[in-house]
Amino acid sequence: MIHPYTEIRFISPEKGYGVVAKQFIPKGTITWVQDKLDMVFDRKKIEELGDSYAAIIDTYCFRDNQGNHILCWDNARFVNHSFNSNCLTTPYNFEIAIRDIQEGEELTDDYGYLNITEPFEGIPEDGFRHVVYPDDLTRYHKIWDEKIADAMHFIQDVKQPLLNFLNDTTQSKIKAILKGELEMESILTCYYDQTKVAL
Repeated sequence: MIHPYTEIRFISPEKGYGVVAKQFIPKGTITWVQDKLDMVFDRKKIEELGDSYAAIIDTYCFRDNQGNHILCWDNARFVNHSFNSNCLTTPYNFEIAIRDIQEGEELTDDYGYLNITEPFEGIPEDGFRHVVYPDDLTRYHKIWDEKIADAMHFIQDVKQPLLNFLNDTTQSKIKAILKGELEMESILTCYYDQTKVAL
């Protein structure tokens, strides 16, 4: 479920549509939660769907660390890629704003942590990365971990409309992490190593 203070807008001919903040969303805000309405497709189910659905699955799904394809039921499936994304996923099935997101600003993810199946060239941005690779999580997880940990410090200080969509276990983990009783897991735990799939 995407944050309620968002809507779909046309971004550019190059990007198409994207998810934009309708009002200010501060750093530390949970911007997306994998909820009970999101559809999970395992390998067998995708094979059963057949080739007619392949392009839809490829365009609108991401893969979890088990290789399952997740189809978001709401506008979350329109979140675009950025090498300098303002949201990052966590190992706890939610995403967090890693910096303030202004009204009218697009919410973005780095597709490098979404277990894509094939590399693709991104829209040019400042920075050294120009291509998103399926194994980017193995390269950049330490950088992303630092940004997530920094944003987590603010999670109790800002309004969280999506908090109730996190299960009790996840909420307990967040509290324990903030108290220093539990070490935050690395985003690397989200990685799906497709080279190890049994043929």
